[in-house]
Amino acid sequence: MSLYGPEFTQLKNRPMENDHLSQGFFLAIAGNIGVGKTELTNRLSAELGWLAYYEPVIQNPYLDPFYRDMPRWSFHLQIYFLSERFKAQVEIGRSSLPFIQDRTIYEDAEIFARTLHDQGSMTDVDYENYTSLFRVMIDFLRKPDVILYLKGSPETLMGRIARRGRESEKGIGIEYIRRLNGAYEDWMRRASSDTEVLVIDTDRVPLQGDTPAFRDLVEKLKRRYPPQAELRLEGPGN
Repeated sequence: MSLYGPEFTQLKNRPMENDHLSQGFFLAIAGNIGVGKTELTNRLSAELGWLAYYEPVIQNPYLDPFYRDMPRWSFHLQIYFLSERFKAQVEIGRSSLPFIQDRTIYEDAEIFARTLHDQGSMTDVDYENYTSLFRVMIDFLRKPDVILYLKGSPETLMGRIARRGRESEKGIGIEYIRRLNGAYEDWMRRASSDTEVLVIDTDRVPLQGDTPAFRDLVEKLKRRYPPQAELRLEGPGN
């Protein structure tokens, strides 16, 4: 079973000159809008000393127009995200240090482009062009070692989106969030067949602040991936 949908070609790991331990551990944090990916990326990066790669949201020139008119700007938005995420993924594939990624390139295709097409906001032609480009790109990329999937109810996510007050997100409706949640659940079921997936329900498990749940997550990552301590010591400048 593939990490992505059946219409996509099989993911191929990027060839590396050295063995697997020459690559830094790749933790991907996935989840819907407003679930808390960036905050958790920041805090885990600080706790573990791992590099962090962030989603290019603020810089995206299509974001505001997209939320005002999804059918008009969906293809432009998704192509921008795909391009920027691919640049980060290429850098990730070359890293010998452990790192955390705030949202993966797979979510662009599996969640957002798919949902926009399914709801009629992206034409068949645009979707086919997008997925064709995606198929070419992922042949060169390394998939995550672990996906940490943060989930939340649509009502909870809408509340968090409202509290952070981004102007571009004021047009997001709860039905769109529900559709994205459904796409995430479907993708996670398929992804877990060939990639380790850790699931945290953020409605029930508090991660904000120095909570027992956050400390448990940090210790779990430290225990399960001890080779990264050695990799950090052998990294550039050490």
